[in-house]
Amino acid sequence: MLLENLLRGEDGAFVKRADVEALARWNVAAPSEKEVAYRPARVLLQDFTGVPCVVDLAAMRDAITALGGDAQRINPLQPVDLVIDHSVQADEYGTPQAFLENVSFEFERNQERYRFLRWGQSAFRNFSVVPPGTGICHQVNLEYLARVVFVGDGNVAYPDSLVGTDSHTTMVNGLGVFGWGVGGIEAEAAMLGQPLSMLVPDVVGFKLTGKLPAGATATDLVLTVTEMLRKKKVVGKFVEYYGTGLSGLPLADRATIANMAPEYGATMGFFPVDEETLKYLRLTGRSAEQIALVEAYTKAQGLFRTDATPDPVYSDTLELDLSTVEPSIAGPRRPQDRIPLRQSKELFATHLGEVLAKAGSAAGKAEIHAAKEVSAPTELAESAVATVTAEQEADGVEVEYNGQTFRLRNGAVVIAAITSCTNTSNPSVMLGAGLLARKAAAKGLKAKPWVKSTLSPGSRVVTDYYEKADLMKDLEAVGFYLAGYGCMTCIGNSGPLPDPIAAAVEKGKLVVSAVLSGNRNFEGRVNPHTRFNYLASPMLVVAYALAGRMDIDLEREPLGVGAQGPVFLRDVWPTPQEIQDTILQAVKGEMFARQYANVFEGDEQWRALDVPTGDTYAWDPNSTYVANPPYFEGMTMAPKGVAPIAGARCLAMLGDSITTDHISPAGNISAASPAGKWLIAHGVKTREFNSYGARRGHHEVMMRGTFANIRLRNELVPGTEGGWTTTEPGGDAVSIYDAAMQYQQQGTPLVIVAGKEYGTGSSRDWAAKGTVLLGVRAVIAESFERIHRSNLVGMGVLPLEFTNGESRTSHGLTGFETYEIVGLDDTLTPRKRLTVKATAPDGSVKSFEVLARIDTPEELSYFKHGGILPYVLRSLVKRA
Repeated sequence: MLLENLLRGEDGAFVKRADVEALARWNVAAPSEKEVAYRPARVLLQDFTGVPCVVDLAAMRDAITALGGDAQRINPLQPVDLVIDHSVQADEYGTPQAFLENVSFEFERNQERYRFLRWGQSAFRNFSVVPPGTGICHQVNLEYLARVVFVGDGNVAYPDSLVGTDSHTTMVNGLGVFGWGVGGIEAEAAMLGQPLSMLVPDVVGFKLTGKLPAGATATDLVLTVTEMLRKKKVVGKFVEYYGTGLSGLPLADRATIANMAPEYGATMGFFPVDEETLKYLRLTGRSAEQIALVEAYTKAQGLFRTDATPDPVYSDTLELDLSTVEPSIAGPRRPQDRIPLRQSKELFATHLGEVLAKAGSAAGKAEIHAAKEVSAPTELAESAVATVTAEQEADGVEVEYNGQTFRLRNGAVVIAAITSCTNTSNPSVMLGAGLLARKAAAKGLKAKPWVKSTLSPGSRVVTDYYEKADLMKDLEAVGFYLAGYGCMTCIGNSGPLPDPIAAAVEKGKLVVSAVLSGNRNFEGRVNPHTRFNYLASPMLVVAYALAGRMDIDLEREPLGVGAQGPVFLRDVWPTPQEIQDTILQAVKGEMFARQYANVFEGDEQWRALDVPTGDTYAWDPNSTYVANPPYFEGMTMAPKGVAPIAGARCLAMLGDSITTDHISPAGNISAASPAGKWLIAHGVKTREFNSYGARRGHHEVMMRGTFANIRLRNELVPGTEGGWTTTEPGGDAVSIYDAAMQYQQQGTPLVIVAGKEYGTGSSRDWAAKGTVLLGVRAVIAESFERIHRSNLVGMGVLPLEFTNGESRTSHGLTGFETYEIVGLDDTLTPRKRLTVKATAPDGSVKSFEVLARIDTPEELSYFKHGGILPYVLRSLVKRA
């Protein structure tokens, strides 16, 4: 598919004949150093990352006008679809009116952003917006937008391909669509006709055989696959699934596996087109003509898989017998940390012990001992286990809430969310959750009173088939009412915990948990009060809501006591046949056709918005949501070239697995934070703060929230958590933003020093934009995650990698040195080795080699222009 893309795109400039020939002669056994230029057929945006993309396009229209060009030259050249899915928040839950109230809150908070997007929809060609309340971009893409085979200019058919401003764009790989997530910066370049430069990737084949056993779900499978591929180290590689196991793997299960490619580190996780693909296209209401085209084209091109298809040859392979998959969860902090369900109680006690041991209190040590005692493997009868659990309930903090009194303790599940396209796109696990709820309700169980339980599907089709199967009333009976259609809890929009619950957590310094059917569970992401966060199937989300705690052995301890006595998970777990029968009865193609018939129209609130007009946007200087960013200030037609870095100071020294959640502003805005103080100074009341994600269109808010994650640990200020740093050894802790501004006033360039896997996680362009606006010129790390490295280059920040297994610790760096990058000038070439000189306060110097992770000539051009957007802008002016 990549070869076809090059062949069709050969232009003698970005794609030369030699590039096509080199890829055609690709040696799978040897890593390639060859770069190629890939042009996607279309671009997918979600609103958190999409708003800043549209802001940048609007700013480019102003900038091109200032340089003497035509504003109308700034238009997407490829079809762009933006789906508003990240803004709705789970403020209300557990009531019939929760959905309507959350939608009302969403429009109240986001009217200004939505008006701006409506302006963009009318001002830019090739730009469509799917209004709020429709679903999640990846599920909408899978169920409606994806073509599988695209028809372009001249009625030419070719493979559907895309890039998206969300790392889980890979979900559509399950449908045989070629594409992956990129940062907003790269997406903007793709919109404007720039090819994406990439090294020819290694392709790892993942062979699937056998069939899933009874009791195992697609979620259990994807957690197993994620664990295996993380261990295989597939960062920057393509993964392609093959083998006879595919024939028995429904498309929805494939999409679940493809969705989590960012979690296992791959660029994408691709499934070939086969009969199951055609079956899914029919189910989701695609036209007969489109389905016939997909079948004819893929068979003619040799892209159609059958069981008789020989195994392809790959750079490397691994294999999984599906029959070995067992029920699992993942956590408490990373999606690749799979926990077999049978060991979940024991491992929870271990993880709790580690946290409490760090607290160092006598009470904490006693609780560790008690937790380990209860979690040790034992042959105790179920009644005895229940007795021990009841004795433990004497600890904790007493809470009065909704007319009930209970004790909240370590291990309590305070959030249980059926959320995220990863699983809500899959009728098997969604209907399984409904059937489990039906059986639990019949036995008299419901969610514990301290659990915030929410249902937020990624498509309106889900509630259609829930209604058809008569399961909505059962989900509501156990506490799961519809909260909204969107990402919600999966991206941190879990909303606040009820005040009495939050107060108890803070008073007792309790370690409480969230359980969600999502794809990310990084620290500080889901909710500021949940230190532990676990990924689980929708069925297990319901089960943990009923139990209300993580310190439970679901095989041997009851979920609760019903009308007829203790109720165990095995009593309410639906059989595979029950699930399959319900799918056949409830999931109908006309549901998809009906829900997507008028997908771009929106509801009355959307249509009633007062929309600005004009080719350029009339920026409101008083806006706290949308502002003209400073990226093009003082820009001239001639680029400044590569500027040296000398006399630089370290803004933060960080450890391993620093995620874009740690770097990019996300979640709630604290009134005490630099961003909160700025909003208050501009007349915004605390209750109107909204989230960082909703304010991504305003650089003043976002740069103040960069590196402000509540769980960030900066080694310059040991013993602290949050966005703190200091400018001298043992100095007072100040906010990272304030320190950065102090350095800027002094004209001091900055660096970040970090460990392995820097930039893991979502494809957040603000992780790079905020970094550059704080004055950071380079990031020195042991390794980088793919998208964030590319985004840093795209914003003119230099990624530097330690070599020969060296690190900040092996060199004894403290972070209080003065840094110089030797050899950084206009002779810079891709992947050039440079020298860093770190001069300590006592005058001693440590020198070490680093690799400049500017990987291709195109990336070097972007870097020399100060970033990809100035490069594109200058190119458009020259072509005028």
